[in-house]
Amino acid sequence: MNRNISLYEAIGEAEGLRSIVESFYPKVQAHPLLGPLFPEDINPVMDKQFLFLSQFFGGPSLYSDQYGHPMMRARHLPFPITPRHAAAWLGCMRRALEETGLAPELQAAIIERLSGPAYHFVNTSEEET
Repeated sequence: MNRNISLYEAIGEAEGLRSIVESFYPKVQAHPLLGPLFPEDINPVMDKQFLFLSQFFGGPSLYSDQYGHPMMRARHLPFPITPRHAAAWLGCMRRALEETGLAPELQAAIIERLSGPAYHFVNTSEEET
């Protein structure tokens, strides 16, 4: 992967990111652990994820421009998120990245970038669920 460009550019900017998000959310909805945490109408969630990831991967600040500071941990506090949820979320993302045909080294870079936040959102121990 060319380290002189952002992840946003490397995935194909808006078009590539939209493809990832559209591949990712059906996997999340179908996942027995994750699906119940999401609304039936997933489109607003997908739109926000697209805006957030655009910014998070080094593209335009679409999320902040529309909603202000992301405050992602605070936004996830109402939901019980365990380490298993974080791992499942990352697993769905891995499958989406594979499905979209990104180069393996780019997939690894994206998962590495997302792993920190995924586990940062953990707010519930496995014993509490």
